[in-house]
Amino acid sequence: MSVLDQIVKAYDIRGTVPDQLDADVAHALGVGFASFIRSNSKAERIVIARDMRPSGPAFVEAFSRGILNQGIDVIDLGLGSTDLMYYASGVLDAPGAMFTASHNPAGYNGIKLCVAGARPVGVDTGLLDVKRVAEEVLEGGGPKPAASAGSQSERNVLSDFAEHVLTFVDLADIGTMRVVADTANGMGGLVVPAVMERIPSVELEVMYGELDGTFPNHPPDPLQPANQRDLRARVKSGGFDIGLAFDGDADRVFVVDELGVGLSGSTTTALLAVAALRAAPGATILHNLICSKSVPEVVTEHGGVPVRTKVGHSYIKQIMANTGAVFGGEHSAHYYFARNFNADSGLIASLMVMAEVGRSGGPLSGVRAPLDRYAASGEINTQVDDASAVIEQISAAHSDYDQDRLDGLTVNCGDWWFNLRPSNTEPLLRLNLEAPDQNTCADRVAELLTMITS
Repeated sequence: MSVLDQIVKAYDIRGTVPDQLDADVAHALGVGFASFIRSNSKAERIVIARDMRPSGPAFVEAFSRGILNQGIDVIDLGLGSTDLMYYASGVLDAPGAMFTASHNPAGYNGIKLCVAGARPVGVDTGLLDVKRVAEEVLEGGGPKPAASAGSQSERNVLSDFAEHVLTFVDLADIGTMRVVADTANGMGGLVVPAVMERIPSVELEVMYGELDGTFPNHPPDPLQPANQRDLRARVKSGGFDIGLAFDGDADRVFVVDELGVGLSGSTTTALLAVAALRAAPGATILHNLICSKSVPEVVTEHGGVPVRTKVGHSYIKQIMANTGAVFGGEHSAHYYFARNFNADSGLIASLMVMAEVGRSGGPLSGVRAPLDRYAASGEINTQVDDASAVIEQISAAHSDYDQDRLDGLTVNCGDWWFNLRPSNTEPLLRLNLEAPDQNTCADRVAELLTMITS
């Protein structure tokens, strides 16, 4: 496999530094992205932001040089969250690149790409074209430089972005609230205070707010319960109303209630769907197929139209555009908003949850209670030699039940269901299962894992 084969994923570019991703590769990808943009649009400028990883500045410089070489201008946004970059791409109607490895450990970096209006670039929408040209550049070829190089400028959009986020709620709904945010030394340390300081009634405490891409306190992956441990303890010891756990590039957030108990991505999706439907009665709401079945139930109960999707931001953003959906949520804590250029934002989700709690007049534990209806396994990964063969065996063993292949294999067994999906990049099968209660969930998981491993 070439280095680009290793780092170009389904939705973005991500690899270890410097053995997979270095300045030369970043430069080649800059040429590739500029070539793709030039061939598919009339865009004359590209916005670029980066997270706090130590390799970021050198990679942005090399990537920008590749773009400028092709005669396209660069607007350098500097340090920012991924949703800040999406905002800039939307309001400036320009393609964008975000240098981040999101929740990955310190040894990684990567790039998230979008075209003008924050529309995603994945393997089905241009990423393979970027890769092809980058390979040519690394082999000593590629497109010739433009007759006139592009120009580079800097722009700070943090204040404008913060004001944009605030438009998603009525600040009066939030009221007086004590909030603690664990930003994991990631970009939340920059953007969360910039938004919260504009709400006088909110008292904010930030944990691990220093921007440090070596992540000295804990990994920036709040999907793992261990990385929420400090936040949960602080919520309880400090008597906070809500806790917020952001990932490294701050486009995702996990929520913790006042009792120190975390909300699943599905529960938060259901809560946000209720808020979205209050503002847009009868609207379409998207949820990926790993979300709890409580999500479509809640959407239907509140007069909305639930639409089930594959996992992944590029799929969801495209379906949002096609259906006119106002909101979409994923079990992994990605939350998408039509008024945010169909892009995801941890900050917008945070404020909307806070507003729902404020409107209720009670604690978050009470708001979440009617939305927590089933027991879920969480995602369980198992290494297998032949993922396709295992999926077919599991399908045959459950042939008496309703099945579909929207994304991997989903089997509806009446009062419980499961999904089995192969990893895009590793020899793994990902199992997600939901049942009426924890004991049934554990029993069904054990049965399936026995079948998978045998």
